[in-house]
Amino acid sequence: MSQPLFDLIGVGNPIMDLLAPVPESFLTEAGGAKGGMVHVDSAEIGRLVAKLDAPPTVIPGGSVANTIVGAARLGLSATYLGKIGHDDTARAYHAHFVSSGADGARFKHGALPNGRCLALVTPDGQRTLRTFLGAAISLHPDEISAEDFRGVRHAHIEGYLLFNPALAEKAVSMARAAGCTVSIDLASFEVVKSAREWIFAQLRAGLHAVFANEDEARALFADGAEYPELARRLAGYGGIAAVKLGKDGAWIAQDSNLHRIEPVTVPHVVDTTGAGDAWAAGFLFGWLRGASLPAAGAIGSLLGAETVQHLGPAIPETRWPALRRQADRIASDQT
Repeated sequence: MSQPLFDLIGVGNPIMDLLAPVPESFLTEAGGAKGGMVHVDSAEIGRLVAKLDAPPTVIPGGSVANTIVGAARLGLSATYLGKIGHDDTARAYHAHFVSSGADGARFKHGALPNGRCLALVTPDGQRTLRTFLGAAISLHPDEISAEDFRGVRHAHIEGYLLFNPALAEKAVSMARAAGCTVSIDLASFEVVKSAREWIFAQLRAGLHAVFANEDEARALFADGAEYPELARRLAGYGGIAAVKLGKDGAWIAQDSNLHRIEPVTVPHVVDTTGAGDAWAAGFLFGWLRGASLPAAGAIGSLLGAETVQHLGPAIPETRWPALRRQADRIASDQT
């Protein structure tokens, strides 16, 4: 049997992030719940941008794309499936993705403008998202086949795809058909509320790992259970469950085993955008390298803590050599 070409493929929405520090009062302009994500049209993003005190910072993003870039930076062979547009934004996005060390050959290309996400970052580092999917939303289930997952060990699916259940279903089924193990990041509490039954159906069908933050885990089970219990419940379906708690670390469960993952403390939080994505990148790097679950979680905490110290989801290039050394050490010492 031939060896896999890639350790990891991400499936999601390739979105250019527009990052804007704002006061709490600005959130009244955006409406909706603080910390959530709402789909809007391009005009609404333009309206909000026009009301900012300064132009936003532009950085390539997209939840699972951030995870794939982080995993590639650590040393996994990684690729990505999603649809980019036809414009300068799309070309800049693709160039940045490839420069991270990830493979860009499995992108689909559409006629619409590239997707954008306005991240409104309040002084506490919390981000509230308004997303225009653009070309990403034009990805049709019929465009996805098992061939897209050929030669890949593991497929990581973005929760935001669950707003289009047919697309998410096709991605998961084709990944399974190609022999990939599969994980899903639940992405946001709005996603969970809109797709709870689909998520439970996939859990019953078999997922190898599920990533959820505290809000997503509670939205899924719709009760006041404590986080260790939520991790156990998710793991009760047969896979690995990671419940991420931001500055308070995480809980990881598998079978009857429960692991408390301590946080890496930082002196100052600038922006939480992409921190959960980075955590998943670190975890997947460790897990796919064969590290123990506590070690994989520790690498996740390492990357998440680094991300919150910078504006946006991208960790500066100068920080990666030290992060790679630390991640390799953790994975090797606790395999």
